[in-house]
Amino acid sequence: MIFEILAIGLIVSSVLALFLDEVVYSVAALSGTFLFTALLYYLNGATSAAIFQFAVGIGTLAILFLSGEVLGEQFQKKTSPAKIGGLIGAGILLSLPAIFLSVSDQTNIGSDVEIGEALWNIRGLDVLLQALVILTIALGIGIVLHERRKK
Repeated sequence: MIFEILAIGLIVSSVLALFLDEVVYSVAALSGTFLFTALLYYLNGATSAAIFQFAVGIGTLAILFLSGEVLGEQFQKKTSPAKIGGLIGAGILLSLPAIFLSVSDQTNIGSDVEIGEALWNIRGLDVLLQALVILTIALGIGIVLHERRKK
């Protein structure tokens, strides 16, 4: 049951992160996405992957929050509660397969491969590329902020 609740939270926070207009709320929803992902990793026995996801998520959020505040448009009108409710409803609707089909709480991916081993040994290149993408985004935002400061 806990896996289904985490899956619903993950999907709802992802929908909110994508479709909210205000940068601060969108980044806050993205933090929920990172947190739910780290919790799912931890509950599946991949403690190292959960810690890595949480640490990368914190760094990414700091960069996105700072760049969003500096470079983002300042909205004068607030997001209506009806829109937020609609987005949460859409997220819950997208979560229905997780509720009815059940997210597996198995710790094994294959017959003898645990999820931690699969994340770090089999998918090690993916994890390194994810870190490279985040580093590239951070450098790009740093360059944009530096150029903006020069003007």
